[in-house]
Amino acid sequence: MSTQQNNHTGNANRPAQMRRGFGPMGPGGPRGMMRGEKAKDFKGAIGKLMGYLGKYKWTILIVWTLAVASTVFSIIGPKVLGTATDELFTGLMAKIAGTGGIDFDKIKDIMVKLMTLYLVSALLSYLQGFVMSSVTANVTKKLRSDINGKIHKLPLKFFDTTTHGEVLSRITNDVDTISQTLNQSMTQIITSLTSLIGITVMMFSISWQLTLFALIMLPLTLFAVVFVVKKSQGHFINQQSFLGKVNGHVEEMFGSHVVIKAFNGEADSEKAFGEYNDALYRSAWKANFLSGLMMPITNFVGNLSYVAVCMLGGYYAANGMLTVGGIQSFIQYMRSFTQPIAQIANISNVLQQTAAAAERVFEFLGEEEEVKEAENALSVNRTGEPDTAACVTLSRGVRFENVSFGYDPEKTVIHGFSADVKPGQKVAIVGPTGAGKTTMVKLLMRFYDVSGGKITLDGHDVRDFKRDELRSLFGMVLQDTWLFNGSIADNIRYGKLDASDAELRRAAKAAQADHFVRALPDGYNMVLNEEADNISQGQKQLLTIARAILADPEILILDEATSSVDTRTEVLIQKAMDNLMKNRTSFVIAHRLSTIRNADLILVMRDGGIAEQGTHEELLKKKGFYAELYYSQFESAS
Repeated sequence: MSTQQNNHTGNANRPAQMRRGFGPMGPGGPRGMMRGEKAKDFKGAIGKLMGYLGKYKWTILIVWTLAVASTVFSIIGPKVLGTATDELFTGLMAKIAGTGGIDFDKIKDIMVKLMTLYLVSALLSYLQGFVMSSVTANVTKKLRSDINGKIHKLPLKFFDTTTHGEVLSRITNDVDTISQTLNQSMTQIITSLTSLIGITVMMFSISWQLTLFALIMLPLTLFAVVFVVKKSQGHFINQQSFLGKVNGHVEEMFGSHVVIKAFNGEADSEKAFGEYNDALYRSAWKANFLSGLMMPITNFVGNLSYVAVCMLGGYYAANGMLTVGGIQSFIQYMRSFTQPIAQIANISNVLQQTAAAAERVFEFLGEEEEVKEAENALSVNRTGEPDTAACVTLSRGVRFENVSFGYDPEKTVIHGFSADVKPGQKVAIVGPTGAGKTTMVKLLMRFYDVSGGKITLDGHDVRDFKRDELRSLFGMVLQDTWLFNGSIADNIRYGKLDASDAELRRAAKAAQADHFVRALPDGYNMVLNEEADNISQGQKQLLTIARAILADPEILILDEATSSVDTRTEVLIQKAMDNLMKNRTSFVIAHRLSTIRNADLILVMRDGGIAEQGTHEELLKKKGFYAELYYSQFESAS
């Protein structure tokens, strides 16, 4: 969006962006998804995520191969160690019998082999982690880029109905959740399955009888794991819900701390926080307690199997059916057998969490975008060359032809609005709060499209123009100021990025801002903080007016632009604005009617339509609604 406006959403080529604060749970507040939260469409979400991974399928195959190889080398280790134990035991028995001794050279060779196995396993594990980190970084970068691109394609109505925190949560927390899963759980699935299969094979190779006995305990372990996971999921969902409430409450209290103190609302705030915090404590305690039971339960079942295998293995060894080294290796495998089972159970829960996060991301990416531009959309001719079918010169005339609009299709807020604005006219739009004044400006700039009728520029429907070309015609100064974290010079230059220092200062002087800027520490190089509250509200308004002056737009829109400045400064700004608006079509939305007496045309809005229109003198003579509004302001002032 190229419009030089006060409440600007910004775009990718701007030098800086307004930064939002950090919630108590990190950037943007709490995690977007918590463990146990399920996706509505698990297969669909994972399928779309796989689409992002498709580009790296061969790299991922290499990662999985490395993970399998690393696990296999690690699994072989205990059996090799068992041969060393057998060699030591055999030598020791021979020494006791006086028929030989311990062959330390052979044991040394076995230990070197064992060390080599573990070193190769560690190296392969490092390589697969290194490669997978690169894949994960690229995928998450692409996701965030797509989300950022989507933000600039969404219509204004999306942001009117969606909180900033919700959008931030998807671009930060949800993408982080996906990133962590891709980086850790994807390879862990392979290593866990490989470990489970490999350990089972190695156990069978040592003793099929002991292996069958150990497998009898497997259903009990699986039952315990599934039981704990199901019981904990509901509490994790509640934890997420109350965590969001705590974070939202804290963010709101921080943002409105001045108002809370002014109205002595500290006690109520503390009470509300206490209720949310207590609810979060109860749900978090239950969730984490149940989740923490998984390892003790699996360890308990594993220990039962361990004791039984030790007793049975001892019996086999005593009867010569199994070597001591075989028992040792089998016990090592037995101790590791339940670990991949617990990991797979945990991964299944993580995958649900990841699918839910991915679903939220892809829901956002699937949001309805702004209405597509016409195939042969018009551009604005600024070259001075003759007009073409796709590029036209505008003389800044605006016509509203029986315009109708409603934010909700079933509720019309603007109906039958018609007006003809000549090039260079100063048009004031007045009326009570909620009459639709600002809505008309949004329609003019195509933040919303009309439901009926049309708005034209020199006879061309605004819907026929490219949006960036259309919005580049306008400069806006709104009642609510928008300044970003950066220097004062950067904030003014936001209206024209290539402006020289001399142009910048001329614009500041015209907006009556130069004198106070030079009095500030570092002058034009002074850095505004994130909330831009290290200067006064009136000074902020002057800077946004300077920005609009620097932009030098064809059509100017002022929405209560001087509402935050004192009377003396307002008079000076009015003079500057009068000079700025010469030979320039301008729309002024005002509540203080004394500021628009010199308007060429005043449109008086009431209930979404035009009640009256004319000059200031003409409307006063009619003694209608405008006259009633005008004189009521003086009565209230007296």
